[in-house]
Amino acid sequence: MFLENTVNHNEQFGWIEVICGSMFSGKTEELIRRLKRAQFAKQKVEIFKPAIDVRYDVEKVVSHDANEIRSTPVPSSANIRLLASDVDVVGIDEAQFFDEEIVAVCNDLANRGVRVIVAGLDMDFKGNPFGPMPALMATAEYVTKVHAVCTRTGNLAHYSHRTAASDELVLLGETQEYEPLSRSAYFKAMAEEKLKKAEEKNGK
Repeated sequence: MFLENTVNHNEQFGWIEVICGSMFSGKTEELIRRLKRAQFAKQKVEIFKPAIDVRYDVEKVVSHDANEIRSTPVPSSANIRLLASDVDVVGIDEAQFFDEEIVAVCNDLANRGVRVIVAGLDMDFKGNPFGPMPALMATAEYVTKVHAVCTRTGNLAHYSHRTAASDELVLLGETQEYEPLSRSAYFKAMAEEKLKKAEEKNGK
């Protein structure tokens, strides 16, 4: 459960919040909700996303259900450090696509008194920790793990199963390329794919 820090108002400090989970789990939706609350409170907010993420909009951060907020697309995490000046809150979406320096950038901002809210996939399609997300989760004060609903079992899902025929680590996609699966459904799908590949190999 996420609890906002309200203990010592005299101490000027920031912190890091990480929102993580699988595809279709509501990560961006929760990021946008927190950022809009901050904007409503008249706080100065800046939002950033990787320049490669142009699925819904070139500049806006957009959730799967079309909720959106203005953002600045940047090619690398170093740009965030340069652009995030004189702000109260910084939001970062799709953090798994950034370089490893994003961890130092988020910590530098928090040390300067900025509230940093980061959203991203915690695992890639192979079920491995994704990019800088593990380090961000380790250094964050607050970590919220959100879940999707498994398309095969109806249970909570935290794996992003790729249905598209590609082994590229970064493949931007939607429901045509990915489906959220529970642990049992994911490993069953992996076993089926492994068997299919073995049969294809033996059949050649």
